Amino acid sequence: MIRRANERVTEIREQMRGGKGAVEISPLFEKGEYKGKARLIAQITLNPGCSIGEHAHEGEDEIYFFISGKGIVNDNGVIHEVTAGDSVLTGNGAYHSVENTGDEPLVLMAVIILYE
Repeated sequence: MIRRANERVTEIREQMRGGKGAVEISPLFEKGEYKGKARLIAQITLNPGCSIGEHAHEGEDEIYFFISGKGIVNDNGVIHEVTAGDSVLTGNGAYHSVENTGDEPLVLMAVIILYE
């Protein structure tokens, strides 16, 4: 199955998880189109100054892979600068947040994998 970029639907979420500004979420495929235990497989775009607020992951892992831009990630209380090529794994009750601190969009791939 091939999904062209112009066929994906982008959802705008304001103050996602208590964050700042708007977050653009564009799922690559919808649940039901794949058979695995993923809850989300999406491209996420944070414009300058926007963020996803702090949240925990229970019973699941979330992987962020940064495609372009720069920002900071709060990884369970430790702040890290991130840029293209970096990745973050959060799960098993740990928490994280992400914020665009650059002058261009921070684009990342997010995958949430359920334990069961």
